[in-house]
Amino acid sequence: MKRLLLALFLCLPVYAHATLNVFACEPEWGALVREIGGASVKVYTATTALQDPHRIEARPSLIAQMRRADLVVCSGAALEAGWLPVLLREAGNAQVQPGRPGYFEATRFVALREKPETLDRAQGDVHAAGNPHIHTDPRNIARVGAALAARMAEIDPAGTAIYQAQWNAFSARWNDAIVGWQARAAPLKNLPVVVQHKSFSYLLAWLGMVEIATLEPKPGVEPSVAHLTRIAERLQATPARAVLRAAYHSPRPADWLAQRSGIPALVLPYTVGGNARATDLFGLFDDTIDQLLKATP
Repeated sequence: MKRLLLALFLCLPVYAHATLNVFACEPEWGALVREIGGASVKVYTATTALQDPHRIEARPSLIAQMRRADLVVCSGAALEAGWLPVLLREAGNAQVQPGRPGYFEATRFVALREKPETLDRAQGDVHAAGNPHIHTDPRNIARVGAALAARMAEIDPAGTAIYQAQWNAFSARWNDAIVGWQARAAPLKNLPVVVQHKSFSYLLAWLGMVEIATLEPKPGVEPSVAHLTRIAERLQATPARAVLRAAYHSPRPADWLAQRSGIPALVLPYTVGGNARATDLFGLFDDTIDQLLKATP
């Protein structure tokens, strides 16, 4: 009887849930996919926290990963305009082309800030749709996550129960964490700061902080000493508590201004992997809040 049952079992078809291959343009979206998919996803992240996501080389290794992807998750709003179209074209993967379910842009699910009134290349690297750095507000990660879980289930119906359960668990933890971060960050309200690049507009708006100057004279343009000098003079009349830069930015402009103005230059992780503590999305905001609190009186 045991041999008969074993033989019957061996004859049954095996239904294994296939792994969903995800190409994430930036570390924050790779981390979010892992939170939703767990062991059911294989994630390749194209950039690191120490790379400028605007300026990435479309290497053959990236094309190869794009060719194998079931789902591409990127910021959008032209953040990856210099390299993502090349990868999509050269990979020839029909299911992850724009307009297909396998192509997911995070910025389509939130309201974008800083949409330019006019478009002129002389203004620097201006994003026509608005500021794409949406992930620096954790509430946007929640909005994107809900849409992303639904998209993953659409592409991989067999994994729907897994994705929904893991999204529900993550969402509960995430919303609790947001409440905690907002409470800890209360002293930051109305805190005046200088930023090196418009990387933190959503973060500052979420916490009620005030941006009083930007080191870049135009988006993506390195500031000259003359420009930095003018900002330093302006800060004498309108003081700031800190100058903020992302981990991938050159330290020179922020350090120059900090030394001449007597305010700290704070290096925020910006995304997952930006420092030793920001190993996941929770660590990213834990560390960001603690870094910012260094600038409070």
